[in-house]
Amino acid sequence: MTHTWDPDRYLTYADERGRPFVDLITRIDATEPRTVVDLGCGPGNLTALLAARWPEAAVTGVDSSAEMVAKAQGSAAAATVAFEIGDVREWVPTGSAGGGTVDVLVSNATLQWLPDHLELLPRLVALVRPGGWFAFQVPGNFDEPSHTIRAELAAEPPYAPHVAGAAVPSSHDAATYLRALQDLGCEVDAWETTYLHVLHGADPVFTWVSGTGARPTLQALPDDLRPSFEAEFKRRLREAYPDDGRGAVLPFRRIFVVARVS
Repeated sequence: MTHTWDPDRYLTYADERGRPFVDLITRIDATEPRTVVDLGCGPGNLTALLAARWPEAAVTGVDSSAEMVAKAQGSAAAATVAFEIGDVREWVPTGSAGGGTVDVLVSNATLQWLPDHLELLPRLVALVRPGGWFAFQVPGNFDEPSHTIRAELAAEPPYAPHVAGAAVPSSHDAATYLRALQDLGCEVDAWETTYLHVLHGADPVFTWVSGTGARPTLQALPDDLRPSFEAEFKRRLREAYPDDGRGAVLPFRRIFVVARVS
């Protein structure tokens, strides 16, 4: 079941979503990379940080969403980054057979949408030049109420038949990624961080998840059922993430991996 992304909804909490990207790329010890690629670049606002860090590099942002790429191409980031539509599972650098031509390969909050992404790691590592860097970050909060409430509600009638095929994100723990990349001959630094995002506004946690993890479920629902699903989803989220006047606190665990390719 396919779904589309809304760049503007995704950017509602751009600062909070961007912090893990910054924490990830600060651990990449590349000095003068020539080719830098952001796989799953979204609206491109974070890819621009790669161009700012390595201004002499050719920086490319790749995303499978035409909506996201259009947003990126129309943004200020397009002045320093080339954006293109591509699937993480199939993308290869232009003019390359796909082997070892990228100096820094970054993927931020993307691999969790590919159920087989652990098996995809050898192909991604193979895109990187020996001595180059492969770094990615994925959410690790799928046991939190922001996800479990959606799953529980989606399993109830009358919603269940409509959302059975909707995409659901998932990831592994840091140790699993570390060992998988060590098996590929990489030097690996893997860690996790839990951020405490303080969100403001009406139903802020719903606003957050409706732009990412819950979006495929919401889009899968027919128009006559979506309003009741959203209303109940919001109610349960307000109970799980109460706002005492200082904002709702959303704990968000992230898994980080930075690998040096041999």
